[in-house]
Amino acid sequence: MQDAPADPIAVLVHHLSRLPGIGGKTATRLAYFLVRDPGLSEDLAAALQGTATTVGRCTICGDFTSAEVCATCADPKREPSLVCVVERSQDLQAVERAGVYRGRYHILGGALSPLDGVGPDVLRVRELLDRLMDVEEVILATNPTVEGDATALYLARLLKPIGVKVSRIARGVSVGAELEYTDAGTIGRALEERREL
Repeated sequence: MQDAPADPIAVLVHHLSRLPGIGGKTATRLAYFLVRDPGLSEDLAAALQGTATTVGRCTICGDFTSAEVCATCADPKREPSLVCVVERSQDLQAVERAGVYRGRYHILGGALSPLDGVGPDVLRVRELLDRLMDVEEVILATNPTVEGDATALYLARLLKPIGVKVSRIARGVSVGAELEYTDAGTIGRALEERREL
């Protein structure tokens, strides 16, 4: 006797719930929304298939792109002597949204986390070292976490003997935030990294 085919809606819910931030209820809501709109389902399926077959990594910075070199690395207006190191593509997008940085990027692919088996050999550290010939400054913009701080410290120790200037993005109170609601660690960092006016 042959097994009955799996319920396609249950399969869709299962796969949607594998996405970050999507729980069972949200996955179910999305699945039924997609079933009610076959056109959207087809468009979404085509977009997913397209990204799976055409999107890869930039050979220079490691960002996602459909070309060999991403638009940021190919932009001649970008300052090639300045490289901002981030953990993930999402972090690159966050820096770009600020609209003040005009250098190049390097995506590590994560942060050091020995307990999770993520050492320097797993990250794109060698690729960073390989592109430092004409770089004057490396800005370490890893996340303000234990892993991000450890990664920044590791990279700083690795890069300083090469003779490249190494800096770390400042941390502090968010614009528009009230001190009353800001955690003590953030206020402490803001005080430590204060600058003269």
